[in-house]
Amino acid sequence: MLFPPDHTTWYLEVITPDLVHASGLKKIFHQGQTPFQHAQVLETGSYGRMLVLDGKTQSSEADEWVYHEGLVQPVMVAHPNPRTVFIAGGGEGATAREVLRHRTVTKCVMVDLDKEVVDLCKQYLPNHHAGAFDDPRLTLLHDDALKYLEDTDEHFDVIIIDIPDPLEGGPAWLLYTVDFYKLVQRRLNPGGLTVLQSGPCGPVNYTDVFTAIHKTVATAFHHVHPYRVYMPAFVSTWGFQAAGMADSPDLGKISAEEIDRRIAERLASPLRYYDGIAHHGLLGLPKYVRDGMKAETRVITRDNPIFFV
Repeated sequence: MLFPPDHTTWYLEVITPDLVHASGLKKIFHQGQTPFQHAQVLETGSYGRMLVLDGKTQSSEADEWVYHEGLVQPVMVAHPNPRTVFIAGGGEGATAREVLRHRTVTKCVMVDLDKEVVDLCKQYLPNHHAGAFDDPRLTLLHDDALKYLEDTDEHFDVIIIDIPDPLEGGPAWLLYTVDFYKLVQRRLNPGGLTVLQSGPCGPVNYTDVFTAIHKTVATAFHHVHPYRVYMPAFVSTWGFQAAGMADSPDLGKISAEEIDRRIAERLASPLRYYDGIAHHGLLGLPKYVRDGMKAETRVITRDNPIFFV
């Protein structure tokens, strides 16, 4: 069939100039311009409820748990005692949900610039946040995460960067620069870890931003562990970078058995995606990605940004 049937309304996302992802659209809960970006909350037949910012899918009910467990749990479990956590972005509340599963956490500061998007997520995406916004350990602020980290004297055990892709004219591109990663490094406690979403890393798009982000993070931190999950709603494998200094835990050296022991001991609710076996699978990048990281020369700065098209 060359064309979709006439009786179906479709949500179309342009992945590349030559690739479109389509899903049957059941309902539009909201669409409109915030002070920072265009926001949509949709319900689709394939992925359930979805958050879309500036035309890019941010998460869906069907697979957000893969992304959010993959983003949060490797660094949280690798840290020996994560008590204080900072989240840049994370508007859906699902990143905070994953952090707050840990009984060790006493304080989680979430700074998301766009209050309108967070309010939309509170209202329309209850399965994403699962009540995390009501947890007394969470401090929610609507501010520029870069400015907050520049101005604060606080230090954190774990810093999680869960922001939109670096789109030209978007609100997040400065948080992909080496200047920002050096600031993050200064705001970590001794032995602290950070992790950031790093864009797509499939065969057709791994050099768009992923390899350059890896190169940039590696200039600010002693060790960096790139890894990825497969995200059907994004039509790609999706990349992350976990990083720390010389005194920070090495994600590659923690055993599957130790990961499972910490999960059983620390977490207040069960996980669906991440465990000891999954951890080492995440870190096993295919050869084309490893070769791309070795060949990468770009370091992202304020004067030399990169933008995801």
